[in-house]
Amino acid sequence: MVESLSRSEVPVTNRLVIGVDEAGRGPLAGPVVAGAVVLCKPRPSGLDDSKKLSGKRRAELEATIKRRCRWAVGVVDVEEIDRLNIFGATMLAMTRAVAALCVTLGEDPHEVLIDGNLTPMGRTAEWRWQARAVVGGDALEPCISAASIIAKEHRDRLMRELAEAHPHYGWERNAGYGTAQHLEALRLHGPTPHHRRSFSPVAQLEMAL
Repeated sequence: MVESLSRSEVPVTNRLVIGVDEAGRGPLAGPVVAGAVVLCKPRPSGLDDSKKLSGKRRAELEATIKRRCRWAVGVVDVEEIDRLNIFGATMLAMTRAVAALCVTLGEDPHEVLIDGNLTPMGRTAEWRWQARAVVGGDALEPCISAASIIAKEHRDRLMRELAEAHPHYGWERNAGYGTAQHLEALRLHGPTPHHRRSFSPVAQLEMAL
């Protein structure tokens, strides 16, 4: 699943660079989401690693990025995570996000900057762009910072929506991570269709049932 929007305010530049980051590699439940962003000029002020920002500031920056920049998200659901493993699913989410943004842009980027030490190049069949991994890029490269904000805010919203149907697990607070409350709810109520069966706490619980 992909989602993207574009705005006419984004100027055409000589060198098109897309920043990419993901949210949701570690949780026990929910999808993994990647964000892809081409920054506008002037870029939004205050961009940083989404984990370092308050919820209020993230929401403000997300609104600004969506209004002024070009962006897309790629989502890989639980079934695909369990089939591929979380690394493969993350690479696929990044690929979907960049592909969706390229459709919006009408052209391919000169380079894709990706947070971390690996890229989908050679790891996902559909990946076709020049890519460079940047360790700590969500704090170093503003376009990656913006992508991290888009990815986290999008995924957090998805988890709040899922929490309405599955209120026992506290997903509106823990976003699917294995907190004490989440683990206790798993023991009491068992896994939902949104839990990752390939992750050890969920797999071990199913084996014990």
